Amino acid sequence: MARLHEYQGKPLLNEKKINIPQGGPASSPGEAKTIAEEIDGPVVIKGQAWLTGRAALGAIRFAETPSEASEAAAAVLGMKIKGISIDTVLVEVKLDIDREFYAGIIIDDVSKAPMVIFSRIGGSGIEEIAQEHPEALARAVIDIRTGLLDYQARDLVRQVGIHGKLQLELGTLLTRLYSVARKYDARSAEINPIALTTDGRLYAADCRLTIDDYAVYRHPELGIEIAREFDRPPTLLEKIAWQVEKNDYRGTFYFIQLEQDFNKGEGVIGFHGAGGGGSMMSMDAILNRGYRLANFVDTSGNPPASKVYRAARIILAQEGIDGYFASGSGVASQEQFHSARGLVKAFMEVPLTVPAVIRLGGNAEERAIAILERAQEQIPAPVEGYGKDDTPEFCASRLDSLIKAVKAPTKKPSGLEYPQLLEPYAFETVTGGRVTLDHSACRECTSKVCIDTCVPGILSLDDGLPVLNISGEEAKKGGCIECLACEIECYFEGNRGGRVDLPLPELDEH
Repeated sequence: MARLHEYQGKPLLNEKKINIPQGGPASSPGEAKTIAEEIDGPVVIKGQAWLTGRAALGAIRFAETPSEASEAAAAVLGMKIKGISIDTVLVEVKLDIDREFYAGIIIDDVSKAPMVIFSRIGGSGIEEIAQEHPEALARAVIDIRTGLLDYQARDLVRQVGIHGKLQLELGTLLTRLYSVARKYDARSAEINPIALTTDGRLYAADCRLTIDDYAVYRHPELGIEIAREFDRPPTLLEKIAWQVEKNDYRGTFYFIQLEQDFNKGEGVIGFHGAGGGGSMMSMDAILNRGYRLANFVDTSGNPPASKVYRAARIILAQEGIDGYFASGSGVASQEQFHSARGLVKAFMEVPLTVPAVIRLGGNAEERAIAILERAQEQIPAPVEGYGKDDTPEFCASRLDSLIKAVKAPTKKPSGLEYPQLLEPYAFETVTGGRVTLDHSACRECTSKVCIDTCVPGILSLDDGLPVLNISGEEAKKGGCIECLACEIECYFEGNRGGRVDLPLPELDEH
């Protein structure tokens, strides 16, 4: 689930006429001071991070004057708590609170419906409150066809012993909170605490909203960068990987960075898995040898070679890794030569300068291993390929041996270079790529290997030259599956006339 920060969620509540404290977000001490001057009174400065217990961690501070607000913001901005760096604070008027309540709308997996929860006791530790004071909490399943009705909300408040005007006002707040959750497809929408001030007004003093991953595309106005739950802001590489994932439905591609601040020689490995269970076993095999993991990647579900290539490029963009370990279930029902071609293209282009052990167990694994072995002369670092009969522990031991035996190059190789195109024949692919066949090279090629190895069979010979046997538009819509055969096979078995450009513009800039 994609989370919103407090400063992002509160305006959504205010749209539905739920009161929020006066204030706004600031990313510098100067901005915090300006907001405090507009408030013209005591303020609270809250570091924006997806953490509980921020006050105890020093990320929530109070100030009486704009100058103090600036100093407090300077102290909070840049704080690193549990690996999360705070780059935004929320500056709000300090409320004079009389009582606190809790309200939440969550998707209940048991009833498969939204559930409303209300507690007459709010504040930190709502889970403990529910256990220690069950009489203070009431809940009800919401009929999605009717929504949360006024009388249902008021009755929920009554169940915990609140009556009169306050009962009516809290009931109205609950129905409005449900409207927010419904409008923005929230898996959960919580206000904790609801603050009742000494002048009798209700405010959302803090809030948490998480949006259903599959509904993020319907809400571009929320500015969610990755439709997945993070406990920290996504990194640049995670943002780049998400663009690949969301724009290519073929197979799975999941990337998350586990470490960022490391240097070469610290034993940090780039990990490339395929399938959840097998990947976990493979990760354990590496960790048990004393290494750390820079990332977790999963390319499974029969991904095209282009997707594996982009995944490998992103993994290799993590400067400082000491090795590359690819290993998954070992019995994957997907053609492993697609993965092998994607890896070879990345290893030749970047190029690979650290040892790599690749375990490609599954369909056509012998062919996949042969593709890796054939490419070794064009890859600066050693690459070893293994199949399903080779255990993750054995493969991890091989990577360990290679890392200890191989010396890092003193100068990074330049990477794959092709001769100038003299007679290009080109067409576009479904992910914005471009396949180019240099007919001047094809004319001298005797193997015509691109025809035999093109998996979808969309190339035919016309007067001895490879051309599409479907329209360019059909190729662009997915007729070309980006199997990379016309580049990789042509490079080793043909006349090096084929190439496939697969853009990753943000990564190239990085």
